[in-house]
Amino acid sequence: METVAVIGAGAMGAGVGRRLGEHGCTVLTLLDGRTEATRERAAASGMRESTLEEVATASVVLSIVPPAAAAAVVDLLLPVLADGPLFCDANAVGPDTTRHLADLVTGAGGRFVDGAIIGGPPAAGYAGPRVYVAGELAAEVARLRPRGLDVRVLDGPVGAASALKMCYGGLNKGVIGLATAVLLAAERHGVADDLVAEMEDSMGWLLDRLPTAVPGMYPKAYRWDTEMHEIAGFLAPDDPAAARVWDGLGAFYTDRATAHEDGTELADLRRRLDRG
Repeated sequence: METVAVIGAGAMGAGVGRRLGEHGCTVLTLLDGRTEATRERAAASGMRESTLEEVATASVVLSIVPPAAAAAVVDLLLPVLADGPLFCDANAVGPDTTRHLADLVTGAGGRFVDGAIIGGPPAAGYAGPRVYVAGELAAEVARLRPRGLDVRVLDGPVGAASALKMCYGGLNKGVIGLATAVLLAAERHGVADDLVAEMEDSMGWLLDRLPTAVPGMYPKAYRWDTEMHEIAGFLAPDDPAAARVWDGLGAFYTDRATAHEDGTELADLRRRLDRG
């Protein structure tokens, strides 16, 4: 049985852990300091709580955490990565951040692959998400393809998978943020019903998605804000005006995380988007 360590037992990490376990892997994870809910989710997914020394026996380590925690994972694992498992950072961070993490890992004698996850957590009847990998050792992560992961190797160096994630995340989560912002503005100015009616006529493709996408965003806004700032940093060298848009979305998502604690804002949007 192949042993894989998945660091991060959120919805995505636990889903990936379950998928690997269902396809014959032993899946290790680290749970020190995690909440009881996280521990229960990891256990339900078949992930085994382990020590750093046990993680060192894995063939591959997949880091799947909120982007703000990506560097902390590397710092934690550095002592066991020298001549140890292949480390794949699969977090929503930009190429510059990824290359910095790669330098830390390789500088400590470890091996590094750039990863990016696009799609929702693994679930029954769903073949995704797609796990894009890049760098000289990317093919080694592709060995997990028969283990239930849709791993796709990019023809590019470390940073290519992160660049793809920044572009896709900027589009996907950017559209959700922009739509939410204008819906809230329409609500404040008393034209929300009129906006939704016009969208029915001319933007049905977007309106069809929002009843799921907007409520799904609020509990994740606390980590989407960091991703938006990573996207801004990715865009800034070539397009500083665009970077300011995504920096603004980062602040917008920080505000939505605060609003989610109250729940009123989301409840109002749910009612507005309910087309039943």
